[in-house]
Amino acid sequence: MSFSEWKKYKLGDVCTKIGSGATPRGGKESYSDEGEYALIRSQNVLDFTFSYSGLAFINETQANKLSNVELEKDDVLLNITGDSVARVCQVPTSLLPARVNQHVAIIRPEKKILDSFFLKYYLLNPSCKNYLLNISAAGATRNAITKGMIENLEIYLPELKTQQKIASILSSLDDKIELNNKTNQTLEAMAQSLFKEMCLPISEIPDGWRIGKLGEIMQNFDSKRKPLSSREREKRKGEYPYYGAASIVDYVDDYLFDGVYLLLGEDGSVITSDEKPILQYVTGKFWVNNHTHVLRGIKDYSTEFLYLLLKNTNVKKLVRGAVQPKINQGNMNGLEIVIPPNKVVQKINELVKPLFENILNNQDENQTLSNLRNDLIPKFFKGEIKI
Repeated sequence: MSFSEWKKYKLGDVCTKIGSGATPRGGKESYSDEGEYALIRSQNVLDFTFSYSGLAFINETQANKLSNVELEKDDVLLNITGDSVARVCQVPTSLLPARVNQHVAIIRPEKKILDSFFLKYYLLNPSCKNYLLNISAAGATRNAITKGMIENLEIYLPELKTQQKIASILSSLDDKIELNNKTNQTLEAMAQSLFKEMCLPISEIPDGWRIGKLGEIMQNFDSKRKPLSSREREKRKGEYPYYGAASIVDYVDDYLFDGVYLLLGEDGSVITSDEKPILQYVTGKFWVNNHTHVLRGIKDYSTEFLYLLLKNTNVKKLVRGAVQPKINQGNMNGLEIVIPPNKVVQKINELVKPLFENILNNQDENQTLSNLRNDLIPKFFKGEIKI
């Protein structure tokens, strides 16, 4: 089927559900860190992938009041307000049952006409993404996409079999990325186990160990950061990851950093449910906004050692601000830590080095796969690749 034969529809005519939810009574104070019903918020919806960072849960009573936005398998999620507007992914099946709040829209295709995976990639096609960003900014002080805008979005569809073939090719790349991510989680767990056994005193501090400050074992590169607005990023689409406080939020055409670094969330998403910092171990060429600290280990203290140490450090006392939690540079540098003797540091560096080398190799492969996927998407939706 040639591209000229693709049929035009309004999205609302080929979907059985388009709608967003609400924040339960009591707001954030009514959320829990675990439970039967997940409440998906805009911070969980990233382009192509779902982020479990900061995932909230609600009780059965709250969930019943949001029964009109109960998610089903393969539903497409679209952020409809704020700086993350127009980000798209699908709900993970393992997360169900789940609901969405008012900042996230559910889009549920009519399965006989529109494949949900095809729709996800269609919405992530740069031309469609730019259109959504443009209409979200029209006549408003806060970026927003209304239900009517979604329903009236014009889309071009090939026959269902062609949709499924296109979606299968693109999904195979994302599946490999996800497999690499799971492998990296296993490798990191092994490194964590070694670190805990060798570097975390059970009670008293052993002879030769000492209390020091975090600033003694790291270098900070925050001065090199430069935030880009969503509009600026859309004009500068490229292959380099653009990191925020908790994850990659976009890809741009240039980079600020090149090498292995540790990112620690500065504001917004700054601590986990067990009060550890939000960390990202990153490599290669990348850009960073101003919501995450950029760090490296110094002297005998490798960046990997720094990462493992902070992964096991409670930082709740560093957080300032109730509305917008923040870990400022001064408080971070002054954090008291237990520092092992050099021979212990060198030994843990030696043991975890091959594990982190494999992690970095998988991250590099993921970057290559992401670039390939991003190159293929516009070609499929312009009809440049025949299926």
